[in-house]
Amino acid sequence: MKIIVAIKQVPARDSQLRIAASGKWIEESDVAYEINEPDAYALEAALRLKEALQGATQLKEKPGGEVIALCAGPERASQTIREALAKGADRAIHIEEDMNAFDPLSGARLLAAAIKPEAPDLVLTGLQSDDLGYGQTGVILAELLGLPHATLIMQVEAQGAGIRVKRELEDGWFQHVEMPLPALLTVQSGISKLRYATLMGIKKAKTKEVKRLSAAGLGAAPGAPNITLDRIYLPERAKHTQLFEGTPKEAAAKLVEKLKFEARVL
Repeated sequence: MKIIVAIKQVPARDSQLRIAASGKWIEESDVAYEINEPDAYALEAALRLKEALQGATQLKEKPGGEVIALCAGPERASQTIREALAKGADRAIHIEEDMNAFDPLSGARLLAAAIKPEAPDLVLTGLQSDDLGYGQTGVILAELLGLPHATLIMQVEAQGAGIRVKRELEDGWFQHVEMPLPALLTVQSGISKLRYATLMGIKKAKTKEVKRLSAAGLGAAPGAPNITLDRIYLPERAKHTQLFEGTPKEAAAKLVEKLKFEARVL
């Protein structure tokens, strides 16, 4: 089974963020970067599925399976690609582009152009990115590739010629769905424990293939964006005092209502 995992490099969660002079993005010069968390879980799901297939009795004589990490980003994204290779991805595709000019639709078109020649059996993406959080690239990509898809995936397992997935629903409910292949899944964070790259994995990553592409070479230039980000700013803080009239019991009931339905802390 050939599995492509789309990964993205995003600012590290513990970075001290400063707004750039343009007011439209953060100052990137002093920011540390890491793999997008949902994408890390998508990679883990791909590696576990490959290992399960290789361990199956019917595949012992002909162990199959290949995990390909696909990343679109500038040169610094090579660090994230090397991490994916060190964890167990077999090879990688790096689309060397500054993704600030791409919205979810144009970004999905870029990824689709790189995926189509590979003809994978399964495409995995994270549910959403930690930086912009649109949560749209995966489902748009499925539409562009003409693949059946499922979102909020918590578990993936091979079943005959297809797969069986577990989806997270509301209020602690889950849904199990059987799907044909090829297919695309968007993976939820926390589906399993993430592995660390071993020393041997880090050494092997240096010899693994990284195919480098560009938007121009793929014929997927961004064009006019469908979504524009006009301004980013720090949350505005304001103090507000509200007095509750009535008896202590009535005031307490009003306070609980405010905390539950407005502040949403109960």
